[in-house]
Amino acid sequence: MKLRLKILLLGAVPLLLALAAIMGGIYVQGMELAKREKALVEQALLSSKESELRHYVSLAYSAIEPLLAQGDDPATRQRALALLASMEFGQDGYFFVYDLNGRNLMHPRQPELVGRELWDMRDAKGDLVIQQLLATARRGGREGHTIRYLWEKPSLHQSVEKLGYVAVVEPWGWMLGTGIYLDDVAQTLADIDAAAQNNVRNMFGWIAGIAALGTLLVALWGLALNIRDHREADAKLRRMARQLVHSQEEERARLSRELHDGISQVLVSIKLLLEAARERVASLRGADPDALAMAQKPMDGALERLNGAVGEIRRISHNLRPTLLDDLGLPAALEHLGREFSAQRQAAGEPLQVVQRTTGKPVRLPSAGATALFRITQEALTNIQRHAGATRVDLDLAYSEEGVSLSVADNGVGFDHAAVQLDPLRGIGLRNMHERMASLAGHVAIRSDRGGTIVQAWLPLQAEGAAT
Repeated sequence: MKLRLKILLLGAVPLLLALAAIMGGIYVQGMELAKREKALVEQALLSSKESELRHYVSLAYSAIEPLLAQGDDPATRQRALALLASMEFGQDGYFFVYDLNGRNLMHPRQPELVGRELWDMRDAKGDLVIQQLLATARRGGREGHTIRYLWEKPSLHQSVEKLGYVAVVEPWGWMLGTGIYLDDVAQTLADIDAAAQNNVRNMFGWIAGIAALGTLLVALWGLALNIRDHREADAKLRRMARQLVHSQEEERARLSRELHDGISQVLVSIKLLLEAARERVASLRGADPDALAMAQKPMDGALERLNGAVGEIRRISHNLRPTLLDDLGLPAALEHLGREFSAQRQAAGEPLQVVQRTTGKPVRLPSAGATALFRITQEALTNIQRHAGATRVDLDLAYSEEGVSLSVADNGVGFDHAAVQLDPLRGIGLRNMHERMASLAGHVAIRSDRGGTIVQAWLPLQAEGAAT
């Protein structure tokens, strides 16, 4: 694993783990707080409803109390039942009356129950609901007591939990009661749950956003570090490339001087000695002509080969470091290179016209920039000689305030540039072109098709600090 990735993980993973732990703690605490809030709200609501029911039963008892004082006869009881049936509160609030044996005496919302023995009636859970109501009433007596049970809600026609309050009407042996359905309490508690869940989700959203932002910042920091490292590495590579090219050119210049000033001078001296010996042999009088001819023939062959060796050394010396590039500048060196290349092709029986043009005001380029453009031209001409089969080459050198552009265009057969780039064993010279210019903050573009190839190089002047 790379060091940068390790640093990125070292920054991101603890952050994410810490935020995950915070999210877990918030969820547990949020649910616990919601549970406590529900308990408090439920207790408060039930206490309020219990007081409300006690008050309603007390009012109902007070309403029939004058009738209780009148005596115990069926007519008085019916009047009392009618009075209680007419007393309603809220949407589903009413009173009901049972005798202590479980027979329904009055039920304003479910008249079909009146007169029925409901001692064995069970609710949706299977509980004996009437027996539980009667037991609670006996326990509470005249003051009454609360009880929770299931009963059908008239407006919904389904069983709903209900909070009831029942009391005993002692003189007549009745159970008087009323109740309030608790579905609104359940809805309130469900709303509290939903609000708690929503708050937790919102908090999770904030934490997730913070986690995403933190991870993004860590990633951006890592990216900035990578970019900086890449830039530093690229800068170091460019410096190393410039130093390598500079060292190569210095070594070429040294070899060129050694060849020109050392070996070339020695060969020239040998040539002069052989010429002097040949002249001396030719000036001998009275010598045998055949002997003279035999003596001169090896000398002539040696001189011929020596002349070829001197020319080859001069050519190698010139290619290693053309003196025109240092003495007269890039345009003159390119013009001489074009003439020499054209002459070589003519001598080889392959006519090739090289046209060199210079536009703009020439400036004196630093050695590295001039050498790079010269080497690119050399490489392009070498490729043309080996592969293109061209009959014309155009060398265009253009100067501007921003930089120098070089174009080498031929009318050869072209090549597949993309395939050459993908093949590691081919295109080494083309890659060298790119590396040379990249080390000087320039660039090279190559376009090739069946109509020929164009190599275009651009060198910014400010990158090299060129001076006129």
